Amino acid sequence: MRRADRLLQILQILRRNRRPVTAAELSEELEVVPRTVYRDIVSLQSTGVPVRGETGIGYVLDDGYDLPPLMFTAEEVEAIVLGALLVTEKNDPELAKASQDVVAKVSAILPESLRDQVGRSALLVPQLRQNVAKDARHMPMLRKAVREYRMLDIGYRDLKGHPSRRRIWPLGLAYFFDATLVCAWCELRQDFRAFRVDRIVDCEMNEIRFNHQNGALLSQFLAQQFDNRGSAA
Repeated sequence: MRRADRLLQILQILRRNRRPVTAAELSEELEVVPRTVYRDIVSLQSTGVPVRGETGIGYVLDDGYDLPPLMFTAEEVEAIVLGALLVTEKNDPELAKASQDVVAKVSAILPESLRDQVGRSALLVPQLRQNVAKDARHMPMLRKAVREYRMLDIGYRDLKGHPSRRRIWPLGLAYFFDATLVCAWCELRQDFRAFRVDRIVDCEMNEIRFNHQNGALLSQFLAQQFDNRGSAA
């Protein structure tokens, strides 16, 4: 790897990590010795790049730094195409259109060799789901509620078909091939619950916003699911 490419890769690694990255981790991913990483970090800092480091903890890239344009690798192009195909399979019309726009924008800046790869990708996502249309009608509102931390009033039927009315705090969406789940706090149960989107009969967004605690609630939800996978909505 050329030194210039290695410097850009260091910035990319630091940008994608929310925690400090040690020299050992950088050297392992870049396949160089730690001494090379130390020299590269000094070079970046000498040009004004806001990389901060502390012995025994690691390096971080300060927020607000604009990286120079990076060319996509073949693997990164495949990741974008596969991601777009998976989004389309979920049958959320707005996200499907957005995924197509993303691929079009990426294709416009790629060199011809990689642009051809987008059009002839051999990565396939079979349409395995039988009732994807059931998920579609509520998805735009659910995603908006998650983004804006808005409470939802829903009509819901459980696995046995029993109906109920719920007021939930939508914390996130979990996408599986056979179902999409709303990760939420349920006011009726006073506990975290996962609701299958295809069992939501009706859905109305409330004007009330809930306190999302900067992501702590979703972290608590995930921790509970690992501890108790049998919680029913």
